[in-house]
Amino acid sequence: MLCGGVGAARFMRALAGVHHATDTTAVINTGDDNSLYRLAISPDIDTVTYTLASAIDLDRGWGLSGESWRAMDALNRYAKVMPSGSAAAPTWFSLGDQDLATHLYRTSRLAEGASLTKVTAEIAAAWGLEQRLLPMSDEAVSTMVTLRDEGVEVPFQEYFVKCHHQVAVAGLRFQGASEAQLTGPARSALIDSEVVVIAPSNPLVSIGPIRALPEVDKLLGRRRDSVVAISPIVGGVALKGPADRMMLELGHEPSAAGVARLYASIAATLVIDPVDEALVPAIEATGMRAIVTPSVMSDIEIGQQLARRVLAAGRE
Repeated sequence: MLCGGVGAARFMRALAGVHHATDTTAVINTGDDNSLYRLAISPDIDTVTYTLASAIDLDRGWGLSGESWRAMDALNRYAKVMPSGSAAAPTWFSLGDQDLATHLYRTSRLAEGASLTKVTAEIAAAWGLEQRLLPMSDEAVSTMVTLRDEGVEVPFQEYFVKCHHQVAVAGLRFQGASEAQLTGPARSALIDSEVVVIAPSNPLVSIGPIRALPEVDKLLGRRRDSVVAISPIVGGVALKGPADRMMLELGHEPSAAGVARLYASIAATLVIDPVDEALVPAIEATGMRAIVTPSVMSDIEIGQQLARRVLAAGRE
């Protein structure tokens, strides 16, 4: 499965109810990764991990449930005296007290020479997960967002968190992607898995960085008939986050048909919600098959029905 954050995590949680966890592999976007407080932070990996461990804060959709924020509250004291130009106390990006442990461990292990793939496996094991969670690359790739009005380029987390993803974008760039490599285990997963699922994640900034790596589109194109994508746009609106606005701002139609045009070269099937059934002809015009089934995972039963239909589509 090609994964981003919240939408992918919810689908993986549903998938766990109908498919053996040990036979599930997630290739997770790391374009959102950033370094703050000199800590290595991997938001999408952590969201998937915490969700599968039933430890996610369901209200926020990220971070840990029962979290406290004493460290961030204390840091605010120093933010008041921080000199202009200093980034010593970037309190716009909050890390919960429990969540800090994950970043401290990741940072220390990377400093010891462990790969991000190895560290991610250790963290997943610590949470008792049986799924195989893989970063898309062990090398740094950074999603850079050009803000339209300001005309400046910022890392994705500044756009998403600091700007609350409420500003218009004019461009995306995946810094380092052309030099980075898909990890060996991730490459094997894309080749050998019975079905490849493109999760209902933002196609531009969650799936886009993975596709920007050399070979990924070629590998998926070779096995296109067994690649199934789930539209994250339902009724013209993103289920979570700014995918609909970003698509519109960057010249794509914010609809399931627009998603189909982005994925047609790498996936044979697009799963859409019944609310978008009228778009079936437009989706089929791209060369994709459209499967209509409830895709808003509002409860466990709907999520598991979706997972069954997606797996069946990839096997047909």
